[in-house]
Amino acid sequence: MSEKLYTVGKIVNTHGIRGELKIVPETDFPEERFAPGSKLLFVDPEKGTVLPQIVESARDHKTMYIVRFKGFTNINEVEKYKGWLLKVEEQYLSELPEDEFYHHEILGCTVVTDEGEELGTISEILSPGANDVWVVKRPKGKPLLLPYIDEVVLNVDIEAKKVTVHIMEGLLDL
Repeated sequence: MSEKLYTVGKIVNTHGIRGELKIVPETDFPEERFAPGSKLLFVDPEKGTVLPQIVESARDHKTMYIVRFKGFTNINEVEKYKGWLLKVEEQYLSELPEDEFYHHEILGCTVVTDEGEELGTISEILSPGANDVWVVKRPKGKPLLLPYIDEVVLNVDIEAKKVTVHIMEGLLDL
């Protein structure tokens, strides 16, 4: 397995006694990632252990997903996986429509204003509500929070790892 792996969730707890796990999704496509038959990997963040798994069933539960993986029928079989990450291999990533991006494609991009000023690099993506917010780590000063809206983000060039933005009045004052 030499492919890149992408995090799609974190196992935070067990649910009930029948081997189900509570997952905090870290993906924009939880319905696809946790669909029955999906191939995911359990990854121990401390030891790096990787265990292939197949989703048997899943359901949305508040801000989490309750997922049962094939072969697990008892709480004692899954309890040891609390804190582990769920990852997907690159080959299972879907093609996205134009103007949509995976987080890993955006992170690390250089942000430049429409006037040519380099602002920094995107270090984090927040999803607080109506639209994502891209956190730009600046060489000096506080991070810049850019709303991912058409009026601000003018162009995203994934190949060049460059994002062109228009800074609206007051955005840099925060």
